[in-house]
Amino acid sequence: MRFSVIIPVYNRPEELQNLLESLSLQTFSDFEVVIIEDGSEQSSKAIIGEFQESINLNYHFQENTGQGFARNKGIALAKGDYFVFFDSDCVIPADYLKILDAAIEERKLDAHGGPDDAGESFSSWQKAMNFSMTAYLTTGGIRGKMKKPAKYQARGYNMGFSREVYQRVGGFIHPNMAEDIELSIRIKKAGFKLELVREAFVYHHRKNDFSSFFRQSHQFGRNRVFITQFHKDALKLVHLLPLVFLLGLLVLPLAFLMFSPLGYAIGAVYLLWTIAVFFSSGPGLKVKCLALLTSYGQLIGYGTGVLREAIKPASKKHH
Repeated sequence: MRFSVIIPVYNRPEELQNLLESLSLQTFSDFEVVIIEDGSEQSSKAIIGEFQESINLNYHFQENTGQGFARNKGIALAKGDYFVFFDSDCVIPADYLKILDAAIEERKLDAHGGPDDAGESFSSWQKAMNFSMTAYLTTGGIRGKMKKPAKYQARGYNMGFSREVYQRVGGFIHPNMAEDIELSIRIKKAGFKLELVREAFVYHHRKNDFSSFFRQSHQFGRNRVFITQFHKDALKLVHLLPLVFLLGLLVLPLAFLMFSPLGYAIGAVYLLWTIAVFFSSGPGLKVKCLALLTSYGQLIGYGTGVLREAIKPASKKHH
């Protein structure tokens, strides 16, 4: 079997239904789907039954372990030569697996990551969240818009690697803190070829409100510092820019109160950035206004996460 699509799910049966519907429409047929129900109280078992005839499905329920370890269980049950991972809130274009298969063969890939996007039917809020998570102005393009595919670090919502990679480097080593990025780094350090496949994108149907979006961004900042315990070189300048953004905002009121030229200079930078976000965040006034909210929230959340994890005493670090 060519592909094993592995999906951890926790209390999201409706999302899983949309994901399975999209997988049932794939133009490439040599694949199975392995669902790991990770201790859910809202079971997806009834949803699974709807697709047993249209998809080669393997469903497994287990006590909650976290998404990283749930993926590892999926690998243990998988029969394919190449593992593909999606989050349950994704919808997959019909030609995804066909495109991925061609890219693996043509580019001799051992592993891959793909970007995420917002569909036309998504709400204005979802489109704004997608912008702030993917735009150069907010993330530097590290989630799928970088120019050099080999520099990409794959994310668990859309990534994959061969059985040979797994046999050599193992699986995910943490249940829910940057386990995908850590594994991406480990795969590359082992000499395997992992690259971004831009055409293999997914529609990421985020369900966050502003509060949960901010908390998620905060956690992403913590995660980036956390994985330096395993890879000292995991923290790059681009990952510190949200912290710089946060510190600049904190300094700005004081600089203005002092009538400092520095305050006006900093204020001008933030004003220009705000204008750039507004005009580059896609069509529709509502999306543009919401994108300002999500962009500020994403950068402040990430920045506070970096700061929080960086100053945490060594005795309280996660292991």
